Amino acid sequence: MMRKVLQKLGKADETKDEQFEQCVQNFNKQLTEGTRLQKDLRTYLASVKAMHEASKKLNECLQEVYEPDWPGRDEANKIAENNDLLWMDYHQKLVDQALLTMDTYLGQFPDIKSRIAKRGRKLVDYDSARHHYESLQTAKKKDEAKIAKAEEELIKAQKVFEEMNVDLQEELPSLWNSRVGFYVNTFQSIAGLEENFHKEMSKLNQNLNDVLVGLEKQHGSNTFTVKAQPSDNAPAKGNKSPSPPDGSPAATPEIRVNHEPEPAGGATPGATPGATLPKSPSQLRKGPPVPPPPKHTPSKEVKQEQILSLFEDTFVPEISVTTPSQSSLPAVVVETFPATVNGTVEGGSGAGRLDLPPGFMFKVQAQHDYTATDTDELQLKAGDVVLVIPFQNPEEQDEGWLMGVKESDWNQHKELEKCRGVFPENFTERVP
Repeated sequence: MMRKVLQKLGKADETKDEQFEQCVQNFNKQLTEGTRLQKDLRTYLASVKAMHEASKKLNECLQEVYEPDWPGRDEANKIAENNDLLWMDYHQKLVDQALLTMDTYLGQFPDIKSRIAKRGRKLVDYDSARHHYESLQTAKKKDEAKIAKAEEELIKAQKVFEEMNVDLQEELPSLWNSRVGFYVNTFQSIAGLEENFHKEMSKLNQNLNDVLVGLEKQHGSNTFTVKAQPSDNAPAKGNKSPSPPDGSPAATPEIRVNHEPEPAGGATPGATPGATLPKSPSQLRKGPPVPPPPKHTPSKEVKQEQILSLFEDTFVPEISVTTPSQSSLPAVVVETFPATVNGTVEGGSGAGRLDLPPGFMFKVQAQHDYTATDTDELQLKAGDVVLVIPFQNPEEQDEGWLMGVKESDWNQHKELEKCRGVFPENFTERVP
């Protein structure tokens, strides 16, 4: 496994794994493509449902106007019934063979996405512990007790990181390769279902045509004549317009038929909006992280710590879906934040203040630049002031990481959901 160390002037070394970063890029691309496919599939299903309803109404109209003594009435009614069943069967099979499979496929992504973010934070911990250990070893006055403690912490941090890393190095390429078979199966299913649907629908339409031909033959003498109506936009005639010669019929005006469709009514169901889910915390040690690369490849066996919902606002994999008996499209499990955040507020200064975020505890100022490694983290520049707030779920907080919102973002937007994020505590100092 190739690793590369990028040197940054004035900053600590940062461990980079180019192979893993490529895997993460592929993962994000695969997630984006899968989300779009799910959205478009839902739109297609909504259109099928709308066409089913329109076809059903049209057939009901035919049944109403088809008089009892006309030949073929029973056949026409049976065709309408089969038409309705065919539409229902087509829609249900699309749900079972395409949409539910789609949801199962996307259901793999949330856990892996959270583990990728967790791995990034554990890498920061590892690099920080390694830098601390190295700085103690190179100090003029060596403290053997501190060195031993730092070495113990380094071994622990390295083990946690490498266990997570090796599992993801195996899973991400496998997930990436699975996309080909999934796309093939999905579109083959849709194409096959649509082909069979149109084939069976064609038979019903031919049968209905035969019934109507029979009706026309029996009532052939009663020809339907289209009588012309004056066009609304025809110029008005004067009172002294010429009359036709005696005994001759009046000239028949030109018949104009308008086939323009009426505007569609009602909103077509579309894809469900993304739900903003809680962000996950991070972990770090004292002092800005300084990373030289790991010396060897990680070992196996990892405790998978489940961290909920690391999705951006643009994506929500929908694990809750409709069952085959339901006619509506799958629903989205939406998790929202409460209006106030639970947690201890130091001094109570932010509890009821409109100019501070809910649950505000204290302010800190960034002493170093910090480059965010995931979407739930804050990007910090030295000098930035951050308003610290509690984690919504205290169990998600990793040691050494805080939740907050940059003061400049809060003053400008007052939108906590969009601006908040986690950041390493040791990059900041508390200010009054």
